[in-house]
Amino acid sequence: MRTNFISKITILLSAFLLLSSISVSAGEWKKKKKKEKNKVQLVIDTLKYDVYKGKVQDIDSKDPLIFATVAVKGVNVATVSNSEGEFTLKIAKGLPVSKIEISHVGYKNLEVDIKSLKPKKNVLQLQMAVVPLNEVNIYPLDPEQLVRRILMKVGENYSTTPNMMEGFYRETVRKNRSYVAISEAVVNIHKSGYKQAKSDQVQVFKGRKSQDVKKMDTLLFKLQGGPATALLLDVIKNPYNLLSEDFSQSYKFSLKSITQINGKLHYVIEFIQKEAVDIPLYYGLLYVETKNLALTSAKFSLNLDNPEEASKLFIRRKPIGVKVIPTSADYIVNYHETGGKWYFNYARGEINFKCNWKRKLFNTNYTAMTEIAITDRDESNVVKFNRHEKFRSNQVMVDEIGNFADKNFWGAHNTIEPDQSIEAAIRKLKRKAR
Repeated sequence: MRTNFISKITILLSAFLLLSSISVSAGEWKKKKKKEKNKVQLVIDTLKYDVYKGKVQDIDSKDPLIFATVAVKGVNVATVSNSEGEFTLKIAKGLPVSKIEISHVGYKNLEVDIKSLKPKKNVLQLQMAVVPLNEVNIYPLDPEQLVRRILMKVGENYSTTPNMMEGFYRETVRKNRSYVAISEAVVNIHKSGYKQAKSDQVQVFKGRKSQDVKKMDTLLFKLQGGPATALLLDVIKNPYNLLSEDFSQSYKFSLKSITQINGKLHYVIEFIQKEAVDIPLYYGLLYVETKNLALTSAKFSLNLDNPEEASKLFIRRKPIGVKVIPTSADYIVNYHETGGKWYFNYARGEINFKCNWKRKLFNTNYTAMTEIAITDRDESNVVKFNRHEKFRSNQVMVDEIGNFADKNFWGAHNTIEPDQSIEAAIRKLKRKAR
């Protein structure tokens, strides 16, 4: 099975400063300055916001729930849990709100009184929205055959005509818990039909970036491919990621449960890499609408049992003397139904790396995140982009767009925090536009 998607999310690591002879005292000075800066930021946050931190987990297994949405009811303020299920929610002081709502695909929504939250260590547990199997006519019984039916019915369930889409794209790089690079853009997307072999195209209409090179110390950490790579998470359009013709040779499938999503019954199919397969593949869940057998959502992670082999899929270039090991790689893709057809709607990927220098002083953790959400779609006036207009998979977003200089980039909502839910930010912008 090919792993084109993984190979195209390449991380560029290059030596930024020669600090091999830096003294321990200098390192301690930097840590002290960082603590002082964090204290200042904490004071600013305390004055402007009520800040709540915690974790979202499964109520039975206590496993962390990745990419769960934690939203403030009544306003467009929300955040998303990370690969550890952890979240940070900032609520502006004085907002007339009283509850938050936690949601996750395949789980019952949970409402919590804001007054009951603590500043830290909140544990929010969700219960699976399970429907008893004996209440549903299951067809077919074999989950592997069910996956084959998904692929057979692509032409019926997904648009076979090209679309023009607009979207919002964001990518971030964190060093430990501090953001060191943020890029975001409004993008235009030429989405080819789902039965066409042609690739999707993306054009950056308007973008901006912020990069704090000083915080990166000895590594300049960059993501390659930007929104062009994020579109590859559309696993129906790009089935070689998970659902290539030989998927049965690579994965074991099981019917985990049946759940409700937006009022529709869904099969929840669990898949894991077969033990005999020695290359890093995936494990995760497929959510399949029971009536038409359309894949409406997929959550999956890269198998990191062999981290050194997995690192070869990500790293494009790195300096001598540093060992870069991925510690987690998690993805999600969602589809939205309109007029009986399903369309690509949202995708997010988050990869964590441990970077170990031979000198322990430089051991650091990096998190790279990419996220894209579709905001509009049009089937008329569909045109392809010229070669020089489209964003290529070998380009680096942070090198292609300008700094945060446009005060009117998002109008009145010019500041959108990088850990804010991208979908909540879009709702806020649409409301302002209206």
